Amino acid sequence: MEVTRQNFKEVLPEVCNAIQEADFISIDGEFTGISDGPSVSALTNGLDTPEERYTKLRKHSMNFLLFQFGICTFRYEQNQSTYITKAFNFYIFPKPFSRTSPDIKFICQSSSIDFLASQGFDFNKVFRSGIAYLTREEESQLREQYEDRRGQMNGAGPVSYTPPSGGGACSVPEDQRDFIRSVEQKVDSLLNGSDQTLDLEPCTGSDSLIIIMYNRSHLNMSVHTLSLCVCVRFQRKLIYQTLNSKFPKLHVETLETEKKERFIQISKVDDEERRRREQQKQQREQEELNDAVGFSRVIRAISKSGKLVVGHNMLLDVMHTIHQFCAPLPEELDDFKEVAMSVFPRLLDTKLMASTQPFKEIIGNTSLAELHKQLREKPFRSPVTECPEGLRSYDTSTEQLHEAGYDAFITGLCFISMANYLGTFLTPPKSHISARSKLIEPFYNKLFLMRVIDIPYLNMSGPDLQPKRDHVLYVTFPKEWKTSDLYQLFSAFGNIQVSWIDDTSAFVSLSQTEQVQIAMNTSRYAESYRIQTYAEYLQGRQKNTSSRRWAADGWADTPYSADASRLHGVKRSISPSLEEQNHYSDSSWTHYSSGKKMKTDGGSSQTYVNVADSEASCDWPRLQPEGGASVSPVHEMAEPEKASANQSQGKRSRKHKKRNSDASETTPPTLFDVPKVW
Repeated sequence: MEVTRQNFKEVLPEVCNAIQEADFISIDGEFTGISDGPSVSALTNGLDTPEERYTKLRKHSMNFLLFQFGICTFRYEQNQSTYITKAFNFYIFPKPFSRTSPDIKFICQSSSIDFLASQGFDFNKVFRSGIAYLTREEESQLREQYEDRRGQMNGAGPVSYTPPSGGGACSVPEDQRDFIRSVEQKVDSLLNGSDQTLDLEPCTGSDSLIIIMYNRSHLNMSVHTLSLCVCVRFQRKLIYQTLNSKFPKLHVETLETEKKERFIQISKVDDEERRRREQQKQQREQEELNDAVGFSRVIRAISKSGKLVVGHNMLLDVMHTIHQFCAPLPEELDDFKEVAMSVFPRLLDTKLMASTQPFKEIIGNTSLAELHKQLREKPFRSPVTECPEGLRSYDTSTEQLHEAGYDAFITGLCFISMANYLGTFLTPPKSHISARSKLIEPFYNKLFLMRVIDIPYLNMSGPDLQPKRDHVLYVTFPKEWKTSDLYQLFSAFGNIQVSWIDDTSAFVSLSQTEQVQIAMNTSRYAESYRIQTYAEYLQGRQKNTSSRRWAADGWADTPYSADASRLHGVKRSISPSLEEQNHYSDSSWTHYSSGKKMKTDGGSSQTYVNVADSEASCDWPRLQPEGGASVSPVHEMAEPEKASANQSQGKRSRKHKKRNSDASETTPPTLFDVPKVW
């Protein structure tokens, strides 16, 4: 269903009901651009740390506008083995609803706009009918301004202008006296005639324009912040002040034409009618303010529900959603994680899911369109879906890629197909795996990191992987150098990989760690370039940043976190996963060991044991680091008492475990530790 400013009020209750009834929610966003500076390859360097990637995206991507947002809710009907889907395609545009509301500035990237245009994107619908939005802070400020205006008008009788500061009424300047005198004459004619209302012509500010021109030609640039609209507002202020003083029985109100021209309407009314009109005005202002909150209400409904939110390669979607509809992104990555988890307690990235075992060996291309195609073929099964009557149903046979609602829909289908595939490893196999299953939890709150060689995901609920990168060198050189110069410099070391940082620096990955010291020795007396080990590079960066200490529960101890729940109105409702593997050097970052699930008691509780050399056994997905011990999955149908005991034991053990994010000082834990939530 397409949702614009015209039908948003009508559709909003249905959207909120769909969110509350859903088993999970899939999302997708379309943006006006990706990067305002570096190329995409530079923005996504293969050797970025999670902190560096977040900093670059925050700096170079947040000035673009998320202007189409797709949501699709999925609810499973057990009796029919069918998913009920409700897809909504929202057009978003930050239209100022009043002169005091935020006037948002955003940028566009020509390549992104050209691409969306080639896909049939309707830009007119965005700009003409896009739904407004406000962050909580912006909404709070506007409501305070509204209450201040009401307080100023209460007890003053008619609606009148009250100076925002400084108290008393100002005198009429010499150059405005003729203007005010003409207004008074018109009001006298109204009072002496039979007409009930008088519409003053929109203030053009032509007299004030002369003042501005004079100032611009005689004063310095600090005065140039004056504008025509300020002078027009000043004339309206003088009108309100004069009429309130000389004609207290009149009702005065500022209205707006279809062409956005503001004019003053003066009416002859009695006290009862004046109060009625004042109430109508207050109701209208409240409705306008609620309309201005707009699409942010949808994000708040998703956040409040605590439902699993599924996306595809969704890091930018999450960042834009928080930045645009909740609050400006914090500078530090750990603060961002805290805020993100307070807004979306459970996230799942289908691109990351498809990039891990057991899917990694079956799925060759993880782009959304190709992933959806592959998941409709064996060994996967496409879910059966049904759309309620009256709602738009997407047809996957006619692709509508890059329409956010459609992309959200097929993202949800991909998640269901992969989740159900995991059920084939159970004994007996299960054809339906719910979004609350223990089998899904290893993928919670881990967002895919594009093009990072050895850190495949951003861990939103704890510290990130920290590979040693002993084979990597940090090289600085003259701006004139090209990739060929770096290959020539390191020609003696065989195959290398170059990852550019900027015009004068790059990472060079050697094929063997033993070659690093040789390279350092040979460059000791070089004048045109400088080589550092990756460890030295990190030390240099850390000198300029404060160290971050992780608390015992795996959350960063940060002053920002105290305000996160208050900012977004949601308390974090999910336990963080345990500490991740801190050392990993191979891009093939996970694999599964053989295992078989067996019922040991004939009941619903299942125990998983390794079965060696068994041809009949199926491979159970066990995420583990290279060379490490395999990790048994959490029981799919664990007994409540046992699950509760495990939770308590886990909490006690975590309290006595000192957490340290330094990879060199910790024993590498398992790659995926499942948070004990359900």
